[in-house]
Amino acid sequence: MKIRLIAAFAVAILAIAPTFSSHAQGLEPGDAAPLQQFSMMDVGGELTTLQDLKLENGLLVIYSCNSCPFVVGREGRSDGWEGRYNGLNATAGALKIGMVLVNSNSAKRAGDDSFTAMKQRALDAGYTMPYVLDEDNKLADAFTARTTPHVFLFDGDLKLVYSGAIDDNGNDADDVKNYWLNDALAKLSAGKRAKPNQTKALGCSIKRAQ
Repeated sequence: MKIRLIAAFAVAILAIAPTFSSHAQGLEPGDAAPLQQFSMMDVGGELTTLQDLKLENGLLVIYSCNSCPFVVGREGRSDGWEGRYNGLNATAGALKIGMVLVNSNSAKRAGDDSFTAMKQRALDAGYTMPYVLDEDNKLADAFTARTTPHVFLFDGDLKLVYSGAIDDNGNDADDVKNYWLNDALAKLSAGKRAKPNQTKALGCSIKRAQ
């Protein structure tokens, strides 16, 4: 009798429990980019969307920021992944794939990740791609983006083909063994599936507003 009551209770709980989207665990390969028409302000002062930024063969979205050592590096210890951004933009552009950096650190808008600081960072680093402000971390939440950096590569239909890390060594660009994002860009251009199509994103946590 007790076993039957426990089983009935479990069924009832399942019946009323909310159904969560697969996006609760993050975007999966083949998923469409969310919030494709969500307007974000670029450091150049123009509003733009993912649809605006996409080129013929796709769009590379990298969540980034101004101060995370995984992005900007530690003096004497790391060059950071930021130093590879312009090279990635050149590679993506040659393949007719757009690229954008997204700052979702909404909890730090009064400090390191203010819009003014973003403008200065883009100048100091010589960014060749758009750098946009994700108001109230809405885009990051929709993507379930976790870290800076966190990479999402989409095809020409804005379907996800790769997500995760840029490569396997944020400390030394000369000691990289696995160029996951570059490989995914090449595979996308060739109409082939990235292998792997997901890796673990490494970096600082995105500082979301509470």
